[in-house]
Amino acid sequence: MNKTKVRVGLVGTGYAAKQRAEALLKSEQAILVAIAGNKPENTADFAHEYTAENMSSWQELIKREDLDLIVIATINRDHGIIAHAALASGKHVIVEYPLALDLDVAQQLITLAKAQKKLLHVEHIELLGGLHQAIKQNLERLGHLFYVRYSTVNSQHPAPRKWTYQHQLFGFPLAGALSRLHRLTDLFGKVKTVNCHQRYWETAGDYFGTCFCTAQLCFASGLLAEVIYAKGEMLWVSERKFEIHGEKGGLIFDGDSGIFMQSGPIEPIELATRRGLFAQDMNMVLDHLLYDTPLYITPEESLYTLKVADAAQRAANTGLTIFLTEDL
Repeated sequence: MNKTKVRVGLVGTGYAAKQRAEALLKSEQAILVAIAGNKPENTADFAHEYTAENMSSWQELIKREDLDLIVIATINRDHGIIAHAALASGKHVIVEYPLALDLDVAQQLITLAKAQKKLLHVEHIELLGGLHQAIKQNLERLGHLFYVRYSTVNSQHPAPRKWTYQHQLFGFPLAGALSRLHRLTDLFGKVKTVNCHQRYWETAGDYFGTCFCTAQLCFASGLLAEVIYAKGEMLWVSERKFEIHGEKGGLIFDGDSGIFMQSGPIEPIELATRRGLFAQDMNMVLDHLLYDTPLYITPEESLYTLKVADAAQRAANTGLTIFLTEDL
């Protein structure tokens, strides 16, 4: 880009949008120009806080000719349609995962970005975090890997009335929470087969009170992985745990602490803080746009994980094992 500063439009006013706005506020490489949100009163307050223009809709935001980059940090359901409109209007795009809830739409977005010669970046800050980096640094010590268990259980009493507890807005659990699968595909490669089961406890209105989703992945290497994603008011104990078992040792991460286990003494593993990851992602994108520096992920890599999530959804709906051999 032949500019000293990237002019940015932001869609969303929630947690991820706030992290993006904070990063842009501190950046010397970008200006947050305008914001669009779902609720007018929230958008007005948000725009005032970050001295940006309050737009009546994301459609009006994207029409602006003075913007270079659109950041999409809103409900999962709308990621695909907003990204398509932004790319079609000649804007670069950052979108929080998932790229889209529909696999075909996600593929079309990647094709469109290439045709428009615009950046399409899907945020996957879990790859930048301390847990993921610690795993990568210690993985070779485990020898041949045979089993992984990744569990994130969020007990909430009562379940909140938020869009993340609405089927249509959040999507299938392992697509809406795509990072749970993407951490695995980044570390362990291609998936051969997928099994999955899910259950919801519904409440009045458009919200569910609890979801429980568990998937079993068999990787091309033979590694078996179990993924558990659950949240809501029927769960009584929260858990954030990642276990990797190999023939020479094991890695166990529980919350913000980790250990390496062999036959000898247990070795503690220190994890870097999770703070500042949105800013790190934001700055990497700006550097890429201004100086053509490399990014840490491609949209094709995120798309592959979305294929695994789609296979998990089909497995949950049919009770069948889904084969992904065409992607090996």
